[in-house]
Amino acid sequence: MADTQPSESILDPEREIVDAHHHLMDAPGKRYLMEELQADVDSGHRVIATVYIECGSMYRAAGPPAMRPLGETEFATGVAAMSASGQYSPARLCAGIVGHVDLTDPAHAAAVIERHQQIAGARFCGLRQISFWDESEAFYDYALRRPPRGLLLDKHFRAGFRHLAAAGLSFDSCLLFHQIDELADLADHFPEMPIILDHLGFPLGIGPYAARREEVFDQWRNSLKKLAERPNTYIKIGGLGLPVFGFDFHQRREAVHSAELATAWAPYVESAVAAFGTRRSMFESNFPEDRRSCDYAQLWNAFKRIAARYSESEKQDLFKNTAQRAYGLRLDRD
Repeated sequence: MADTQPSESILDPEREIVDAHHHLMDAPGKRYLMEELQADVDSGHRVIATVYIECGSMYRAAGPPAMRPLGETEFATGVAAMSASGQYSPARLCAGIVGHVDLTDPAHAAAVIERHQQIAGARFCGLRQISFWDESEAFYDYALRRPPRGLLLDKHFRAGFRHLAAAGLSFDSCLLFHQIDELADLADHFPEMPIILDHLGFPLGIGPYAARREEVFDQWRNSLKKLAERPNTYIKIGGLGLPVFGFDFHQRREAVHSAELATAWAPYVESAVAAFGTRRSMFESNFPEDRRSCDYAQLWNAFKRIAARYSESEKQDLFKNTAQRAYGLRLDRD
């Protein structure tokens, strides 16, 4: 990302926002904890709440492997409690928490899900499974995990998934554009489950896909339309600051304005909304990962520019209401 960011006025500053997807982490060269998140949330837009999404952060160092992801929920719950004290800002950080359970271990899945709920209480709203797989190595330059091919179709995974459905939680799916049909099949088998596709389903624009962007876009858009036929599915609009989409903003030395981001991102945003409608579409920051291309204020300015074509009620869905519905957020309680 450029060293110097452009000076931009905050667009539509009174617009209430629920940031439907962010992370917290403390790793070599990548520190993004409550202080950094708070600074971003306070950078001008009216963010009233955020949803924390698992990223393998702060796992327990000891104990049974199945229980180690509980450390991440403990960590996020601590941030949520600090934020709920009101000592920092009006925004409710980590008002929703999406954790991780190894659903391919159905013998332990129910117990681990229950422990997540005990730790975080009503804030614990779902699980995420990263299941992306690709023949190209180019994608894995940006990925910390390498799940097996066809994970969502695996019988052991689906046996564990039944425990998630029984717990009344949502499911976040992180996969690539050519795997969206696998998610549609999962949605067909669990029609009562809220299933949320992260990062637009990654229509890739790198490696072997760089020269086939129009073909990828058409395949991705058609797959989204089919997935959206399942009424229990939602889409999160974001991740566009990641290099895997094929934009070059992360390589720029000059400042990038939100208007340029909006121009590049609009076809993806508008295609997603056309497929799912605003009542099943929500914006996400995906910070700190999307910081590669822009800062937090620019990102939301870009989304506001794109959303200008929608009605007031549609904007409320995209920026706040859909996230509240999909995750069952109750912002009037601790």
